[in-house]
Amino acid sequence: MNQVTNRQAVCDALIGHGKINRNIVVLCSDSRGSASLSTFAEQLPKQFVEVGIAEQNIVSIAAGLASCGKRPFVASPACFLSTRSMEQVKVDVAYSGTNVKLIGISGGISYGALGMTHHSNQDIATIASIPGMRVYLPSDRFQTGKLLEYLIKDDAPAYVRIGRNAVEDIYSENEIPFKMDKATIIREGSDVTIIACGEMVSAAAKAGDILAAQGISARVLDMYCVKPIDEDSIIKSCKETKAIVTIEEHCAIGGMGSMVSQIVGRTNPVPIINMTLPDSPVIAGKSGEVFDHYGLNADGIVKTVLNLECFRKELSYV
Repeated sequence: MNQVTNRQAVCDALIGHGKINRNIVVLCSDSRGSASLSTFAEQLPKQFVEVGIAEQNIVSIAAGLASCGKRPFVASPACFLSTRSMEQVKVDVAYSGTNVKLIGISGGISYGALGMTHHSNQDIATIASIPGMRVYLPSDRFQTGKLLEYLIKDDAPAYVRIGRNAVEDIYSENEIPFKMDKATIIREGSDVTIIACGEMVSAAAKAGDILAAQGISARVLDMYCVKPIDEDSIIKSCKETKAIVTIEEHCAIGGMGSMVSQIVGRTNPVPIINMTLPDSPVIAGKSGEVFDHYGLNADGIVKTVLNLECFRKELSYV
């Protein structure tokens, strides 16, 4: 099992590029430890700014630095960064078109035991609703590194949600299929398409294997690019498979599943199920326990697919 967290992959990328490009600046809100950025602060102290617990200020400071030619990366807990500083993100970053990259650390239910105050189950909906903001949820450390390479070099605002814990590798160091703003096909399939983002990609990949053993061919898409979302891959899947199942570490309103459903309904309607966290306070507990409680795991995906009417009819004859 991989022990390297996605936040460590962010730090490694920023250190590597920061030593070459001195305009790269990292800002933290008393969160360098949580963000795994202590090493960056130690190696590049003149490119590190500790703002303290002041999420609105940190975004505005980053926007000011960007307007002076710096390339700021803000690392702060996703639950606070996406809510407390929404106005600053909307006005100082997106509306002004400043080159600020927001890294929402410990996203989703990473702070599981701390409950609703520390869960960020609405951050996709919040940030994606702002014109000019891009939203990314990389699935593993290798994809995180590739994404950061692109974001370090481009000049547009973006929000990246990173979980707290190490996740299973989806890709390998020598094989990282990656195209900016295009979903990655984890496995091909002709019966059903499973679309996942972030930590849920691992569960989707496992579900694809289980379904294959039961005679159902599942296409699995890693939709790390939630905004701009890869419409072409979704439309293609609507035409080539019988149903769509989405799964995400987010509430039911305004997340990736909602976006996929809009595209499916507008272009080529097929049965679609959105697997999400509930529209209510999520139970407290370790993230794995919470996922299992709500069925956001491989078994839950398999059960959802098998309960689709098109597959109930087919399997009844097997």
